[in-house]
Amino acid sequence: MAAAPAEAPARAAEMLTVRNVEVVYDDLALVLRGVSLEVGDGEIVALLGANGAGKTTLLRAITGLLDIHDGRVTKGGVALQGTRIEKLDPPAIVRRGIAQVMEGRRIFAELTVDENLRTGAYTRKGRGEIAEGYARVLDLFPVLKDRRSSVAGYLSGGEQQMVAMGRALMAAPKLLLLDEPSLGLAPKIVEQIRDIIVEVNAQGVSVLLVEQNAQMALGIANRGYVMETGRIVKEGAASALLADEDIKEFYLGITGDTGRRSFREVKSYRRKKRWAA
Repeated sequence: MAAAPAEAPARAAEMLTVRNVEVVYDDLALVLRGVSLEVGDGEIVALLGANGAGKTTLLRAITGLLDIHDGRVTKGGVALQGTRIEKLDPPAIVRRGIAQVMEGRRIFAELTVDENLRTGAYTRKGRGEIAEGYARVLDLFPVLKDRRSSVAGYLSGGEQQMVAMGRALMAAPKLLLLDEPSLGLAPKIVEQIRDIIVEVNAQGVSVLLVEQNAQMALGIANRGYVMETGRIVKEGAASALLADEDIKEFYLGITGDTGRRSFREVKSYRRKKRWAA
């Protein structure tokens, strides 16, 4: 089992800084309401939240993909290593050092594993760099070595997730954004993905991990945030969040009075005043 990275007492530099960001869709729907968060250089930061909380919209604001969905940043800013990026287009943001693995994997199902991986290197020019990155990805995902000529759409869900992560890493990012990487995967595969995230981080890549699987995410993160209805409502050290009674109840289905129960049996946490206290 992978161990959680040590929690640093102070971060030497910020990799990603999001400050008071508001996002509007179709000039009408306000989805993000003054969101601020930070990812330090070398950190894994978890972002938790139920469906519809605004997590994917935040990732779109970071990666420049809002335009595709008729959204725009109307207030605040996003910076990578101190340089504002919220007005850049997606290819420019990738070149600056951000790569994303989207929810649902979004691989090119009709292409081979090899072709999928190589599409991730489109921002890199040197053949040597690409070859080095390719070898690194196969070291991280050894199961893909024997699948390189396989059509990606016929792989298992776990293998497709590995292809999606490998493709993102081919861009040699400084910051990796992961949107629900455990979604729909068997527990054993989730463990493998978790361990790979830890290894990628150990190789020098900062990670923003968007997850509903609080146990997995906070188990490997340095810090975490909880988002609800477009706002950050909780933040802190991962260990503190994992021990938090609200997190236990609303994400793990555990309460001090009744023990384990289904998440569906729990009332919406935004109705509980103590959540934002």
